[in-house]
Amino acid sequence: MEDPMYSLQDVIRCDLCETPVPPKHCDICHIHLCEACAGKHLSDESKDHYIVPFKLRGITPKCTKHSTKVCTQLCKKCNIPVCPLCVAASEHKQHTKNDILKLFAKKRELIQTDLQDLEKSIYPKYREAATNIPVQRADVNKRSQKLTTALDKQGEALHTEIDTIIQGMKSEIDYMDAQHIAALDHQEDAINHTIPKIKQIILDLKKLQDTSDVCLVSKYTSRTEEFRSLPSQFQVTLPTFTPQEINREQIHQQIGSWSKPAITLLLDEPRILTDIQTEYKNLCSVSCLSDSELWTCALNGNILRLYNLQGELLRSVQTKSGNWLVTDIAVTRSGDLVYPDYLDRSINLVSGTQIQTLITLQGWKPRSLCSTSSGDLLVIMTSDDGKQTKVLRYSGSTEKQSIQWDDQGKPLYTSGYIKYLSENRNLDICVADNGARAVVVVSAAGKLRFRYTGLFSTIQGLFHPCGITTDSQGNILTSDRYNHRIHIIDQDGRFLRYIHNCGLQDPWSLYVDSRDNLFVAEWDTGEVKKLQYCKHPLCTYHM
Repeated sequence: MEDPMYSLQDVIRCDLCETPVPPKHCDICHIHLCEACAGKHLSDESKDHYIVPFKLRGITPKCTKHSTKVCTQLCKKCNIPVCPLCVAASEHKQHTKNDILKLFAKKRELIQTDLQDLEKSIYPKYREAATNIPVQRADVNKRSQKLTTALDKQGEALHTEIDTIIQGMKSEIDYMDAQHIAALDHQEDAINHTIPKIKQIILDLKKLQDTSDVCLVSKYTSRTEEFRSLPSQFQVTLPTFTPQEINREQIHQQIGSWSKPAITLLLDEPRILTDIQTEYKNLCSVSCLSDSELWTCALNGNILRLYNLQGELLRSVQTKSGNWLVTDIAVTRSGDLVYPDYLDRSINLVSGTQIQTLITLQGWKPRSLCSTSSGDLLVIMTSDDGKQTKVLRYSGSTEKQSIQWDDQGKPLYTSGYIKYLSENRNLDICVADNGARAVVVVSAAGKLRFRYTGLFSTIQGLFHPCGITTDSQGNILTSDRYNHRIHIIDQDGRFLRYIHNCGLQDPWSLYVDSRDNLFVAEWDTGEVKKLQYCKHPLCTYHM
């Protein structure tokens, strides 16, 4: 709507000197003022004045208790406009007050931001997801038909000997379809239930955008984050069929085999299963010895501690050198503990009661490490001058691989800063690089695959990746320390959702156990929280 102040038919002028387009307005005298006349108007001390920007005229209401005064502030506790006399009164004296004009402008800005976010980002995402559900449902039938055709072809070759086995596998297809359709129906219901809420919020925000009611605007609280992630998200690992050459002596093995089908449902509300209080401050690393025992270490200590899920200390180990700067730990496939000694330039292995130095470095200092599925060690190194960073792969004490540069000869990782890394199930190497504000993922060969730099960072603040881990589905989880949340992305760098509504404080190190439970080490509190963030409603099939 065109502002009447700028209308060609009726130009608003200063009520004192006729200057066009006056920038000020007196909300008590109800006159428009240019800059020069505003000062003259204020000099008239025979009555009160309250000069406001022209666009905010009429925002300040008359005081209901003092008829000659306007309300320039809003009592935060009572949520009512108050004039200067009310502010001084005992009723509101101890209450927090906000400047009405600043509050109104700030809330208007938030409303505009939320409206744009909902209209341009969130609502289209929900609408697209709702549209895609029928397509996905149709794809389920198409995919099943392909599997059935392949099975029929193999069944014709094997004749009557395998009819019962083929029928059994078809039944499994039906079962998988039913589970997948059920999951899709669940997501569709959740999305269709949420869409009207978003539409209603959009309508409400449009009304708020045009209102001058201070009380109504001040009550507004943003709900945008509530709808940021789609509800009931799940991942589907699709089955494939691999036919084999017929061998009558091993008929069951020759029919073929399913890949491992799975639907992983990311929970809308992750829940804390266990809260373990350690003896540390500056807790910087956690690694599970088993699903019920976990090693921990702190940045400002030289003691490594093993706890059970009840928080009982089972074992303490002092570093071999006695140095205090140990930034990371990892449990190997054989159950031993390894840790880097930054000051000693060494990598050490704790086995039983013995500590063995595996690797001693020259010109480089180890920062963090992880144990791979093959039994290798991946270690992040920083040069002595602090200007270079690289990832080295070791088999025992033998260096097998160095990862430092991309295809253009540029550094993959920033210099300095503490970094953590993890190997994905597809053997990618994932590094949380806080200096780059990114998760840097390279292939097993060291080729850059992608960089993930956070989502909605301009709204929520800078992305601060710290700890990193991966789960059984290949998802990458990284802690966003200063925003007190964890990002979940898939193995190709696509954002899935946040874990941010379960009271996390300064989440630092992460570890996912064999059951996809997430252990979160909090830097300041020294607590390790065990979280359930997903569930697997489908069983795994073997033939």
